Formats: sequence, structure tokens, C-alpha cells
Amino acid sequence: MFFHRQELQFKATPDKPDAVYARKLQEVLGGQYGEITVAMQYMFQGWNMHTPGKYRDLVFGIGAEEHGHVEMLATMIAQLLEKAPLGITEDAVQDDPTVAAVIGGTDIQHAIVAGAGARPVDSMGNPWQGTYITASGNLLADFQANANAEMQGRVQVARLYHMTDDHGVRDLLSFLLARDTMHQNMWLAAAAELREEGAEGLPVPSNFPQSNEYREVSYQYQNFSDGQAAADGSWASGPTPDGNGEFTYHDGPTTTAPMPPPTRPDARFYGTTDLPNPVEKVAGLAQDKLKKE
Repeated sequence: MFFHRQELQFKATPDKPDAVYARKLQEVLGGQYGEITVAMQYMFQGWNMHTPGKYRDLVFGIGAEEHGHVEMLATMIAQLLEKAPLGITEDAVQDDPTVAAVIGGTDIQHAIVAGAGARPVDSMGNPWQGTYITASGNLLADFQANANAEMQGRVQVARLYHMTDDHGVRDLLSFLLARDTMHQNMWLAAAAELREEGAEGLPVPSNFPQSNEYREVSYQYQNFSDGQAAADGSWASGPTPDGNGEFTYHDGPTTTAPMPPPTRPDARFYGTTDLPNPVEKVAGLAQDKLKKE
């Protein structure tokens, strides 16, 4: 059950309209690591979770917060567009306002489609996609993915911070940066707690028997580049983070196998093979007559 309270988590009002910056803000709203993504990611993780208790409460609580961040960004974008010119910008005055808007860096669909409002798209106008979210049901895998999403999102917000001198916009970004700081630390703490409690471990999934994997290469660093400095990293020697082995360094692959012969798909796929064309044609006709799959 959802309720909506018509107030924002933080007060931030832009100094002036800026349609170009409104387009830039779309990235952290509807981009791959935007607020729509993390809001939906956390909610689906909660819906897909198989255990009650603190971890389920955690993802639902933060998912609800992130929906509020979606609203804050959408509101800011609408405010930046409220009194922005319809098409002509200072840097690109054209006879055609649409051409001027494109050259000036604004999003035409902010005006034409959304009527001076935000849209569920990134800064290039690409629609937000459900494939951006991760909700696997494995909490350690998901919490690590959450930490990554918050890190990538914070990187983008930090870059946007330096792309404006608008005090009101910076106030909003400052708040979002702070919450991203909390969320990064929170997900890393939750992942560590899962491991400490023995609920999950490395390698993920930890309840898959490692005896079923080809153990000879489980902890080999295989250098497929002509750079040699990777051999100096902790991933090339010493104990592994999962505590189950020792890293070793190898200059290239330690396994090899000959290429198998080319495949010969069903003639009715009409791919070019090493068989003569008339042979394939006859084979296809015969398979059709025999109703052979």
C-alpha cells in the first residue's frame, strides 16, 4: 500500500530558469544510475526477498526514500523549465526556435511532450528501462550492486555539481550527494553484516558447491594483456577474500583447446555453410515433406 505526502524531503529552489541544465539533470533522474533506477531496484529487491526482518525493511525503507528523490528531481527540472525560453537561446539564435533549441542544448521534448516538465528519460532522451535494475534474490549480490549504483550515481551528481553555479540547484545536489554517501556506506555495511552472520558469503552464490567448478583456475590471475604491472596487485598472490584459496599469477591462459569444426544448422535457417547450395535446398525440402523439426 502506498501513500503520498505532498511535501519534499529538502527545500531547494533554482535562482533562474535553465532549460539546458534541466536536460543535464535528466541523467540522474532517468539514466542507468538515476533515481528511478535505484527506487525501482530497491522495491523489486524487497518484493523478491525470501526472508522477513531487517534486510527487507531496509530495502523497502530506502526504496521509498528514493521515490522521494525522483520527485525532488522532477520538481527541480520543472522549475528550471518554468520560465525558460520556448526555443531560442542566447548562444544559438535562429529563425526556427526548434533549431535554436537543438543547437543550444535543450531537450525539445521537455516542451513538446511534457509541457515544460520532466520525463522518464536520460539526458539524451533515451527512455528509462526496467533492464537497468538488479533484483536477483541473492542479498549479497544485490547489496553489492546497490553500492555500485550509489557510487555511479554519486559520481554523476558530483560532475553535475560543477556544471552549474545556481545556488538552488547546488543545494539540491548537495543534499543528494549526502544521501548517496549514506547509502554507499549503508549497503557496504549490510553486505558485510550478511557475511558476518553467515547468511551469505563469497563466492556468490556461496551455497553452490565449489567442487562443481573447475577448481584449477578458480584463483588464477591470467594476464591477457602485454602490461605486466597487474602482477604487483594483491589479486595476483596471497590469500583470496573468500578464504578458500591462494591467488596465483599466470602470464596468459593456463588452458587451451582446439576450435571445433563449423556448425551446420538446419538448412531452413538459410545460413551459408560449407555444403553446396543445391544440397542444402534438397535437404530443406525433404525436411519440410517429412514435417521434421
